Amino acid sequence: MMSAVPEADVVVTNPTHISVAIKYDALNHAAPIVVAKGSGDIAMKIREIAKENGVPIVEDKPLARVLNKTVEIGQQIPDNLFKAVAEILAYVYQLKSVQSKG
Repeated sequence: MMSAVPEADVVVTNPTHISVAIKYDALNHAAPIVVAKGSGDIAMKIREIAKENGVPIVEDKPLARVLNKTVEIGQQIPDNLFKAVAEILAYVYQLKSVQSKG
């Protein structure tokens, strides 16, 4: 699971103890996939790996909680959470685009 974090597009967190790494590969999957998740020490390790590898970290407490509770590693984001995740991914892609131009 931790080896997938550097390839994630974003890590969604709540400020204290949950991290969920998400990857979207449009060629192979219809929806983004949870590639790593955890709470406590595991959440902190996910954040550490993300920072070391330049993976954006976005704080969204309600989304992080529901993803951690309801989506298993390797599972696609369910329809009811797709819009929220898509908005975060769009934000991250926009940031990357601006950074690559500057």
